[in-house]
Amino acid sequence: MSSLLEVSGVSVSFDGFKAINNLSFSIGEAELRAIIGPNGAGKTTFMDIVTGKTNPDEGQILWGGMSRSLLNMSEAKIARQGIGRKFQKPTVFEDQTVQENLLMALKNDRGPFSVLFYRPVRHDLDRVADLAEEIGLKDALRRKSGELSHGQKQWLEIGMLLAQEPRLLLVDEPAAGMTPSEREHTTSLLVEAAKTRAVVVVEHDMEFVRRLNCRVTVLHEGAVLAEGSLDHVTANQDVIDVYLGR
Repeated sequence: MSSLLEVSGVSVSFDGFKAINNLSFSIGEAELRAIIGPNGAGKTTFMDIVTGKTNPDEGQILWGGMSRSLLNMSEAKIARQGIGRKFQKPTVFEDQTVQENLLMALKNDRGPFSVLFYRPVRHDLDRVADLAEEIGLKDALRRKSGELSHGQKQWLEIGMLLAQEPRLLLVDEPAAGMTPSEREHTTSLLVEAAKTRAVVVVEHDMEFVRRLNCRVTVLHEGAVLAEGSLDHVTANQDVIDVYLGR
């Protein structure tokens, strides 16, 4: 399988603390991957590096079939390359409807004039209707986003990222604070999204990771400690010692 994202020998220190330590791994074109590890393992820093928020001290991050380096690209340029990130806390425009949130997120010409005079065309409205169905908010299109439950806001934000047609989606703890039925829907949503793009889920919740049924990368002290199926990594003595045995 060809790599979409290749991280090799990446290290970054903050005030002498090595948050990422010679990290190397790769993600395939249409792959679902879970990243787990104890607090301070480097999970958030890894996402910060891939999205251009933090520059590594050394190493290489290569992207896409042309293996372009993401280093020294601005956050905005990296986003335009097709890398979308969802933070733990949902950020939606609460005074706008679900439909308006999704329309704003669509991958369209974003020049100042086009934004100013933007009027949705039939194609945009159809795309938004499809997205709303995909994320389970078809019946909530006209509702103000502020009225949605926590789980529904999370789905809306995932929908807003999907509207930008990313090739890689980085999702931080999507299951936190959700009801069991919301978690189930979130699982299906991410599994479905990963059929046409790469989806990387950073998660603490082992039960949720088990439901994703995907390859798991365990980080510890900024490096890969183990990789494989959840059963494989949770049987690894090193993983039990540093993470599961706590």
